[in-house]
Amino acid sequence: MGKQPVKLKAVVYALSPFQQKVMPGLWKDLPGKIHHKVSENWISATLLLAPLIGTYSYVQYYQEKEKLEHRY
Repeated sequence: MGKQPVKLKAVVYALSPFQQKVMPGLWKDLPGKIHHKVSENWISATLLLAPLIGTYSYVQYYQEKEKLEHRY
């Protein structure tokens, strides 16, 4: 019982570089989609961004304090 070769046909999908309407639905109602995503996930975004913004503002404050320290 040997292996027998099987002929396969390759199918290649490509988009024409001249085709202008590749994904028209992606940009349709973009502000509505963004609003929906933000209103749906605002708590997750807040929990993600609050520590990042807090850390960044603390670092900026600390660096400014360090710069002004030599004046006293």
